Amino acid sequence: MKQLTKAEEQVMQALWQTGPAFVKDIIEAMPEPKPHYNTVSTLVKILMEKGFIDFKAYGKSHQYFPLITKDAYSHKTVNNLVKGYFGGSFSNLVSFFVKEKELSVSDLEKLLQKIKDTQKK
Repeated sequence: MKQLTKAEEQVMQALWQTGPAFVKDIIEAMPEPKPHYNTVSTLVKILMEKGFIDFKAYGKSHQYFPLITKDAYSHKTVNNLVKGYFGGSFSNLVSFFVKEKELSVSDLEKLLQKIKDTQKK
């Protein structure tokens, strides 16, 4: 799976939020300041070339839909982050957040409980 630019990610976030959508709908779902129609249209074409989205034609209009789920992209992105910055170790990632005071003891306890719950399933 290819990496997305920030602008491409914004379009995908909007599309994941809306579901199948026309370019104008994608723009409406994006944060302010709203990008220009032609900009979003170009990004949509790039995302199609990268295999992230496809479309259904309605005459001359196209309704776009994601081919990759948000969860699948998130999984790949987080794994790349851990490999690239934390030597492939999720414990190094957690340690980083603890050192930066971004993760409290309470947060760690909740995380540990989630891990235990997941292992029971």
